[in-house]
Amino acid sequence: QVQLVESGGGLVQAGDSLRLSCAASGRTFSNYASGWFRQAPGKAREFVAGISWSGGDTYYADSVKGRFTISRDNAKNTVYLQMNSLNLEDTAVYYCAAHAGIQAVIAGRSNYWGQGTQVTVSS
Repeated sequence: QVQLVESGGGLVQAGDSLRLSCAASGRTFSNYASGWFRQAPGKAREFVAGISWSGGDTYYADSVKGRFTISRDNAKNTVYLQMNSLNLEDTAVYYCAAHAGIQAVIAGRSNYWGQGTQVTVSS
């Protein structure tokens, strides 16, 4: 089992930055690819960013490319999502996910999910 706990969400203004963290415990986290998803009110959960187990490969949704950066520190069992130039459409609950394969993460078929952290962007 892998337990994931997100943190770092909050209320910010449009144009601001925020960094989310996902702390993992349980099995060796460095064996797992990971990613971030988000779900806005009334909308389906959507893929935001993914990262391979080594951190060497990263993937982004078109809506966040160039503004968000995913990274990981396997020594700390933590994955990060740096979010810059936030806009109103980024308001959502953000979830961390993990799976042995990065394609499964991107497809939303992760074995493990966190409880989510709320990000609210105001004008």
